[in-house]
Amino acid sequence: MNLVIVESPAKAKTIQKYLGKDFEVLASYGHVRDLVPKEGAVDPSRAFAMQYQIIEKNERHVQAIARKLKAAETLYLATDPDREGEAIAWHLFEIFNGRHQLKNKAVHRVVFNEVTQRAVRDAIANPRILSQDLINAQQARRALDYLVGFKLSPLLWKKIRRGLSAGRVQSPALRLIVERQLEIEAFQTQEYWTLTAETGKADSRPFSARLWQLAGTRVEQFSFTHEASARAAETTLQAAAQGALQVVRVERKQKRRNPQPPFTTSTLQQEAARKLGFATRRTMQIAQQLYEGVDTGDGEVGLITYMRTDSVHMATEAITALRAFIESRYGPDQVPAKPNSFKTKTKNAQEAHEAIRPTDVERIPADIKSHLTQDQFRLYDLIWKRSVACQMIHATLDTVTADLAAGVPEHLFRATGSTVASPGFMHVYLEGRDDAPPGEEDERVLPPLSEGESLVLLAIRPEQHFTEPPPRFTEASLVKTLEEYGIGRPSTYATIISTLQDREYVELEQKRFKPTDVGRVVNRFLTEHFTQYVDFDFTARLEDELDAVSRGEAEWVPLLQRFWLPFHERIVKTEEEVKRSDVTQELLDEACPKCHQPLSRRLGKRGSFIGCTTYPACDYTRNLDGEGPPPIQLVEGRQCPLCGSALNLRQGRYGPFIGCSAYPKCRHIESMDRPVETGVACAHCPTGQLMQRKSRRGKVFYSCSNYPKCDYALWDPPTPGPCPSCAWPVLVIKQRKGKDPERLCPHEGCRFREPLPAAAQVS
Repeated sequence: MNLVIVESPAKAKTIQKYLGKDFEVLASYGHVRDLVPKEGAVDPSRAFAMQYQIIEKNERHVQAIARKLKAAETLYLATDPDREGEAIAWHLFEIFNGRHQLKNKAVHRVVFNEVTQRAVRDAIANPRILSQDLINAQQARRALDYLVGFKLSPLLWKKIRRGLSAGRVQSPALRLIVERQLEIEAFQTQEYWTLTAETGKADSRPFSARLWQLAGTRVEQFSFTHEASARAAETTLQAAAQGALQVVRVERKQKRRNPQPPFTTSTLQQEAARKLGFATRRTMQIAQQLYEGVDTGDGEVGLITYMRTDSVHMATEAITALRAFIESRYGPDQVPAKPNSFKTKTKNAQEAHEAIRPTDVERIPADIKSHLTQDQFRLYDLIWKRSVACQMIHATLDTVTADLAAGVPEHLFRATGSTVASPGFMHVYLEGRDDAPPGEEDERVLPPLSEGESLVLLAIRPEQHFTEPPPRFTEASLVKTLEEYGIGRPSTYATIISTLQDREYVELEQKRFKPTDVGRVVNRFLTEHFTQYVDFDFTARLEDELDAVSRGEAEWVPLLQRFWLPFHERIVKTEEEVKRSDVTQELLDEACPKCHQPLSRRLGKRGSFIGCTTYPACDYTRNLDGEGPPPIQLVEGRQCPLCGSALNLRQGRYGPFIGCSAYPKCRHIESMDRPVETGVACAHCPTGQLMQRKSRRGKVFYSCSNYPKCDYALWDPPTPGPCPSCAWPVLVIKQRKGKDPERLCPHEGCRFREPLPAAAQVS
């Protein structure tokens, strides 16, 4: 019997079908070992010796593999074809070899870029040995992440607050977001004016032309910085034109637009964010499903190639199949004479891998839509279209530029337009763009124009504009910038972004990243005291060195030594010399109105505020955007049940709450949560009442007033029962998108549901 190990059960199920009864395919469920989660798991004094242990949640999967291994003659390690996959294969080998379970057994490493019958069988027929270079690179990467996390994160706990973390790649990414925010805040808006002429022929639609030259001088962005100068120019032009513009030059050109290369991990994440609104993590989860296998009616099959890649290379047979498909579906004239080739922009790209493409171009998205979830279909459709378009002919655009004189040749307006002469690849796909200026992508069509022709001047419009700061990062633009700087690798971008959000260093505001107060303080601490380690060039060079290890061009232990020695010295020095107040306070050029000492911006438990540097001698504070101290209101007619002091209504990080006025001597607090309007009793305890509350992320839910003694909770709005079917005392109101609201029973196993009566429907 042959035993094959892959990473996920979905892929195991698909591959089992391809290999038949002589093979048994099991899943490792991802990583099986990790570093011991304590100090000393990586020991720099012993050549960075690393202590591993089996991950607790995967212990049972390792035991299941061990049982099957007893009867196996050959072990095939078929984990993913990248560094992480190589590391998982090596960890499995180390576990079973250490237990002497591989004696007299053949062990092979097999890799395949797509989960198809041909690819899997070819891989089994052509195995290789484990790549020690890839293993060393992954170990070095893991050791670096451990050393940074276990040394720098506790320092953040001491100097700022508990629960914070820093990371080798996470921290430079945070720096990008914070520095963009600081750039926005420092931005000085400037006013400027443009002049646009509305003109045209009597028998065609009017078009617009922008003033390009006035009295022989080229008009720049800030040629007119206030209304008076723009109005004066308007008067001059109107007088000179006398109701007409003369066409003095027409230039016609054809330009080509070439298709974009097939997707890499980062470009897929960017385009899915732009066109589908997917977060990077969501994109990778759906791509994993498409790669591992989906039942399309003829059994499970992998629909796309491996989704963690930085290469734009495509296999020759895939290109041949694409060209044949394009010829049959769109015509022979849509296929270029030679296959389109693309150069990978990313340094150290793994060219042995392919770009992300369909495993079979004949699986047209519309034909298999019924077998896919909506998200799977949308992402597969995106990948399929990009792959087909990349092997089609270029698009041809006819462009026209016309210079129009207002009375004299020294006063010129310029109009531009373009039309698609031959759409080529644009038949199928056109790439989206980040933060394109309004109208830049619009195709404007000008009427036929000839030199010497006179046009009717309908109006000259002065328009006021203001310069705008650079936009905050979206997920797409952040991924693009990380890749341009060489920070991290495409497979890590989703994790980086999720970590920044989970640590509450950044938050999404209208789908753009904004740093929180904590994120700003952490970034300031790191950039001031660990400048080198959040430097973009330093981080990129370190990635290059790790890639050199994976190619066998460098040794991993010397790399770690070069990093560790100065890093450790910096940790020790910062711990000794930097005080907590140095980190959590930022001195302002402003005096306290009470005692005339300097004020500082401080990080408190509920965010940043401005306070006096002589506290507690002077207790002056105010909100960042307010004139007075943070609002604390007296709760009339109530006293603290613990000490008898007055109670105050305060504003906390997650909303208002009631607290004792004697804080911090007395720490009594009460939630501001109130019972739901229907006054529904708890289904689990006799004295409880369901309360409407908000989670830490702001999502409304309903839970028992006796929490934590009773933990009964619901996500949907409750309404009094009992259930007609099972007599459960609570029903809930369910509102599905595009459907009428229903009342249903939340009790497990009960399927009661009914349309909600119109009188009971809520807005």
